[in-house]
Order: sequence, then C-alpha cells, then structure tokens
Amino acid sequence: MAKAIWKGEIIAQSDAFEIVEGNYYFPPNSIKREFLKESNTHSTCPWKGFASYYDVIVKTEINKDAAWYYPDPKPAAKQIKNYVAFWKGITIQE
Repeated sequence: MAKAIWKGEIIAQSDAFEIVEGNYYFPPNSIKREFLKESNTHSTCPWKGFASYYDVIVKTEINKDAAWYYPDPKPAAKQIKNYVAFWKGITIQE
C-alpha cells in the first residue's frame, strides 16, 4: 500500500497506484478531496498530455500546485487518467 503524506495527514492511500517516471499516481477514489483545491495551473507533457493541478491544504498551510493529474491523457498514458500524483515535499511511503 502506498500513502501520500504531508504535514502528518494522509492525502491519498491505495494498493492500486501506478508508477510513471518515478511518480506514484493514485486512483481518484483513493484521494482525500478535503485536502485538495483546484488550481489554475496547467502544463503539457509531450507524451502524457495536458495536466491540471491542485493545491494541497492541511489546516492553514497551502502547498501550491503540489498535486497534478491528467483529465484526458494521450493514449500512451491512458492508465493514469484522473489519477493524482504529488511532489513539493509530499512524502510517498510504500
């Protein structure tokens, strides 16, 4: 089981994660949405497609754009559609 943890809170937890380019992608139903807020940030990966971001919020602390996902990935990345990955100090434990 993998867990995404920030500031002592488990943000996501699942056995059904995907690892892509060293990043753990958690299925949508494993995410604790109360810790996420949609961001206006977007980026593009040449082979995965258009990414959208979330700010991660624990108590009063905000980790800007610390989570991302691909709502409509390119065919090569279809297995991570809407899965959420983390960075910027969020720890992944397996």
